[in-house]
Amino acid sequence: MGRPVAVVGTGIAKYGVRNDASIAELAWEAIHGALAEAGVEQKDIDIVVVGNVGGWSSEPLSSVVLLEYAGMSGKPVYRVEAACATGSAAIKAAHDAIASGEADLALVVGVERMNESPTPIVVEFIGRAGNYFWEFENFGLTFPGYYALYATAYMDKYRATEEDLCRVAVKNHYYASFNPKAHFPRKISLEQCMQSRYIAWPLKLFDSSPITDGAAAVVLASEELAKKLTDSPVWIEAIGMASDTSNLSKRPDFLVHRASLWAAERAFKKLGIEREESYKHFDFANVHDAFTIAEILAYEALGFAKWGEGYKLVREEQTYIGGLIPVNLDGGLKAKGHPIGATGVGMAVEHVRQLQQRVEKERQAPIVKGRSLAHNVGGTGHYAFITVYSLEKPRRP
Repeated sequence: MGRPVAVVGTGIAKYGVRNDASIAELAWEAIHGALAEAGVEQKDIDIVVVGNVGGWSSEPLSSVVLLEYAGMSGKPVYRVEAACATGSAAIKAAHDAIASGEADLALVVGVERMNESPTPIVVEFIGRAGNYFWEFENFGLTFPGYYALYATAYMDKYRATEEDLCRVAVKNHYYASFNPKAHFPRKISLEQCMQSRYIAWPLKLFDSSPITDGAAAVVLASEELAKKLTDSPVWIEAIGMASDTSNLSKRPDFLVHRASLWAAERAFKKLGIEREESYKHFDFANVHDAFTIAEILAYEALGFAKWGEGYKLVREEQTYIGGLIPVNLDGGLKAKGHPIGATGVGMAVEHVRQLQQRVEKERQAPIVKGRSLAHNVGGTGHYAFITVYSLEKPRRP
């Protein structure tokens, strides 16, 4: 398993439509914050990993462009891509560099300027992240369509309702209203969600995450260095990752998110946790809610609810603070925003600050167990990453 790895610095830019900043300027907002929080300078970084999908932006070599702007040209750097799970993949790559001894201090930055392209182009590019020749070319599926298939199948099998889907959006907007970095820092009502226009039935505008520009960064350190840099490191206790078939028709059970299930099982095995009782071991979680149905499916894959009962958690408000397990207290992808390459890194920023109890008091989870779970999906379940953050240094065999 290698050396323990800790997060020692975090930074995040305001999410939204950021026409005021280039991709390098946007990344620098997050990088500068992370370096300052860690108390290190550019020269101290051993390796940089950039999470960026970037097909919609003007800079094809985003990594070298943002490093030049940040005064870090010459540093070892590479770019990672795993669709919507890109940020978590970048964290995994940097984690492994430190765990293996290749580096002692790593910078991870996730950045995306999705609004450089018109919305139809962005929707098409994201749609190509499914199965291009079969699903996109033959059937015209885009991601609202993919997740509408999930929603209709789920509603038909388990008798969940459109109101249940909207309850996810209401919760996530509620917490986003206290998050100044969120794309949509405002509350919505159940009625507002239900009355919003359909994007792909039964999913409505307020069931869908926005097209977001944003950046987030973390500084990772080896145990020896972390102890010198901070009195309150947050450790990466476990990472589980998995993949699934490109073609949805090859998956035996459409409503079982196998990549999420397998990634969770791999992470939980490292921790000695049973999936069916996983919620007992975490103070809070972030799950991948690109669409409201995705959050409900995640509850079940991660063991927060039995199969077919995920919608009951949100119906009973069990994923609010004070419930079974608080979920998406930053607003989630739905309301905080989903700048694809930055999403997993933004989750890391949220988890570190939550565990250190320094987020806005209205959305601060009670920290009792000192451990949290971040779930990040790429595509329609093509990739999945489970990252567990902890105040306790991980035990190594």
